[in-house]
Order: sequence, then structure tokens, then C-alpha cells
Amino acid sequence: MRQTLGPRQKASLSESVQRHLNMYTLAASAGAGVFALAQPAAAKIVYTPANRHIGPNHTISLDLNHDGTNDFRFHDTYSTNGNSGGGALKLVPAQAGNHVWAKAGYATALPAGVRIGPARPFAPGARVMARVFFTPSSTPNTRGYGPWQNATNLYLGLKFVIGGETHFGWARLTVKAQSGGVVATLTGYAYETIANRPIIAGKTESADDHDGKSANASPSIPVPASAGLGLLALGSPALAIWRNRQQGLN
Repeated sequence: MRQTLGPRQKASLSESVQRHLNMYTLAASAGAGVFALAQPAAAKIVYTPANRHIGPNHTISLDLNHDGTNDFRFHDTYSTNGNSGGGALKLVPAQAGNHVWAKAGYATALPAGVRIGPARPFAPGARVMARVFFTPSSTPNTRGYGPWQNATNLYLGLKFVIGGETHFGWARLTVKAQSGGVVATLTGYAYETIANRPIIAGKTESADDHDGKSANASPSIPVPASAGLGLLALGSPALAIWRNRQQGLN
């Protein structure tokens, strides 16, 4: 004979178990909302050390983000006419939309710590960094011009385009204008990976690069072992609930 089953009896859960179930439900709901939020991209500075010589009648290219496309060129010219002559070092944008921080026709020589970003006086086209002229005499007469004529570890402010978006960077050089022309050494360069985000001249890493942690990260909060998986998933709001329950406030 078929046995007739009576209505199921509801299991009675202890108050402790019921609390844990409530916590898991709360954590699952909160977790779904948290992970649904878009996370902002972390800012990162990409720095490249260098030791590249730039001499008279020499041109070198600068690919700030190493994508195979040259962003700028350093063009060093030199010529003589009898016993006199002269030369100039110029920075030339290699792509449309790439600009250099400039003033009065010259590329500005920036000290370390200057903020490079929107609203700065960027200008298109080739910009002279330094010039030199010399004329013969019993005492050679050499005259240098421009903000880079005698510069040690100063910075160019650069604006360039990646995939249609504007990025900012810097290049560090030591430059000397002398009778044989302008000579320079490129000692490093960097750029910010986040579009339109400023970069500080001389800065080689972002806050996010320190030990893989963001400078804005919250300090760690010790989690009691008895808090359970629900609290771990929910984070600090659930910790407050747990502490209140432990103290008999809820």
C-alpha cells in the first residue's frame, strides 16, 4: 500500500544558525552590487631610463610609449662658413597632435617637480631648445642662446596622442652649447598611461606602483575567525554588524 505522507514539519533553526544564514544572504546581495560597479583604471607611469647621445648633424627618435610609432625627434644641426659657424638642437613632433611645452619660440626647460598636464602652454611644430654661434678672433667668441644652452638634468613637457587620446609625458636631458655645436644626452623619459592625467616632471612611478598597492587603499582590518564567510564577503560594513551583535547591541 502507498503510504500517505503528512505535511512536512518545518525544521527549527537555532538562533545562531539563523543569524549566520541572514549574514550570508546580506553578503551575497551586497557582493553582487559591489562587483557590478565599474572599477576605475589605475594610473601608472611608464618610465624608461636612457643614455643616448645627440651630437651635431645627428637625429634621434623618441617613442614614449614603445608602440613602434615615433612621437618626437631630436634634430641637431651644425654648419660652418669659413672660420665661423653655428648649430641648433630642436625638438620636432613626429605625429599630428603632438606638442611640446614652449615659450617665446623655445622648448621650455623645466625643473623636476613641475606638473605637466592640461592648460599648460603647449605648442605645435618644431621648437628650438638651444642655439650656438661662434666667430673667429684672437679669442674665440662663442655665444649660446635658449633655455637649454647649459642645462643639466632638466625636463621637456610633452603632450602626445595614443589611439586618439591625449597623454602627457616628460623627457630628461643634459645639454651644452659649445663652439663645436650643441651636444646633448637623453637620460630618461616617461608618460602617464591614463589619458588627460597630468604627470610630474621627474616622477618615475605612480602611487599604485608601491608594493602593488594603491596609495588610497584602506588599511587592513583584522577579521575575527568567528565572523564567517558572509562577513568576509561583505567587508567592513558587516564587521560593524558583527561587533554590535557581539556586544549585544543588535
